[in-house]
Amino acid sequence: MSSLPYSDRPSAEEIVAAVPGLVAHGRAAVVFVPERGEPGVRESSVGGPLLWPAGEDWPCCSFADEQGGYGELEASAMVPVVQVFKNDAPGPWWPEGADVFQLLWCPNVHLDPPAPHEDAGPVVEVRWRRAADVGDVLVVPPAPVRQEDEEFGLSPRACTLTPVPLVDFPSTYELPDELVPEVERLIRNTGGDSKDVITRVGGFKLGGWPSWGITDPFECRCDTCGSVMPLLFTVASHDVAGITVGRWGDLRVFGCPVDLGHGYWFDVQ
Repeated sequence: MSSLPYSDRPSAEEIVAAVPGLVAHGRAAVVFVPERGEPGVRESSVGGPLLWPAGEDWPCCSFADEQGGYGELEASAMVPVVQVFKNDAPGPWWPEGADVFQLLWCPNVHLDPPAPHEDAGPVVEVRWRRAADVGDVLVVPPAPVRQEDEEFGLSPRACTLTPVPLVDFPSTYELPDELVPEVERLIRNTGGDSKDVITRVGGFKLGGWPSWGITDPFECRCDTCGSVMPLLFTVASHDVAGITVGRWGDLRVFGCPVDLGHGYWFDVQ
């Protein structure tokens, strides 16, 4: 666990031994630790090149943004944010036949984008693919015609990713009342009064539990089937990766557990 930002986080076994009632609330997760580098198209990365078929259209955004105003806009190419390969993060998140997860976004702020995108955040595109199906790879993707300054935090820097699998637990706001005192005691005894290393592990994360800061916890429900949508992926604000989401928060992607084809919900906290 030395590569985690929480080097003092106990193992899942130690956490459950301290609070046995947490065993029913653990969720598998993989946290990714970014490091500046030059990832290839067949590597997991933040801000790196994507394994993208040469013949497949690159996603663009044509929604109104602060850079372009509210008139007729030329569609602007999105930028790569995250690519994850299944061999780096095996788990229950992968749809059948897929072994590559890709997330792109428009590097501009949108004040009133259509659902399911978040107000005052980037418009997001999620793709799943099978690496073996990709023959010729797109070498140079199109560049955005509008883009916030790099320091704004929507232009990720190329980083390699080190995966750290773990079991994540929900915040005390989402736990049964009878478990809260025990968990709060464990948090204090482990990380101190101001540091929670037990619940809602932070960072770039596949699976696990979401953090809550701007709003109280709420359920995201699939518009198609009504199922509660668990957290799929977290894009974290991060100095090394050059990403700033909201007020140094997270962009969370929730996906339908019945069928990811039903769509996603995006939220910024």
